[in-house]
Amino acid sequence: MQLKEKCMASDFHNEVVKSRKIRFVQWNKVFLFLVTMVMPSGGNNEMYGKIKRLIDFVLSTCSLIVLSPLFVVLILAIKLDSKGPILFKQNRMGIHQSPFKILKFRTMKIDTPQDIPTHLLKNPDQYMTRIGKFLRKSSLDELPQVWNILIGQMSIIGPRPALWNQYDLIEEREKYSANSVKPGLTGWAQINGRDELPIHVKARLDGQYVERMGFRMDVTCFFKTILYIVKREGIVEGSTQANNDIEMTDRIEVKPHFIPINKED
Repeated sequence: MQLKEKCMASDFHNEVVKSRKIRFVQWNKVFLFLVTMVMPSGGNNEMYGKIKRLIDFVLSTCSLIVLSPLFVVLILAIKLDSKGPILFKQNRMGIHQSPFKILKFRTMKIDTPQDIPTHLLKNPDQYMTRIGKFLRKSSLDELPQVWNILIGQMSIIGPRPALWNQYDLIEEREKYSANSVKPGLTGWAQINGRDELPIHVKARLDGQYVERMGFRMDVTCFFKTILYIVKREGIVEGSTQANNDIEMTDRIEVKPHFIPINKED
């Protein structure tokens, strides 16, 4: 009798395990199917464009909620550190070169020259606030752009939005159709050099992103950005970059995951 009960219990256990395995396989197939749908197939992938917008909306909403205590702390720190507004608004170029106001936490004093990239300023430290230096180093000054993402002006991943007067960068991006996608909080160029890159290389990398845009590319950019922020790679402050751009054009060190589109420069 006991042996029969043990056999029945064993059979029941095996059926439960088998049922769980079947459900796991079924859900795994569903997951793989969804991932396959959003794999890279170029910037004209309408299906991924819709999924990408949904991901942007969900993640930006969650970020605003989860990071709200950090926002409060940073707002207080900025207000106590120096005179001026909490947020810095600047004209940037969005998808199809449509202008919009990008948001950042203010890191500079109110007498700083407007519409000039920080790395082109001479001695930018004289304009930087105390809390601003920390925000720049940690990239926390970019957090307010979560709002730009939420309302659809930006995406989490994409080419960084150019200043309205960066005509050379905008024109160079046009060659690679990089102006045809939403600008991002971070992107392919940012994990391949960031401020160290001359304009024509940055534009080419943005074009590569457009060609290969998809779930795998976006996940790669996202996690490598976190790694680069921790390692502090590719960030240049001051006019050194401006003076060295021409020299770097011919001697820039290309990383292993950089894949040239063509050899014409």
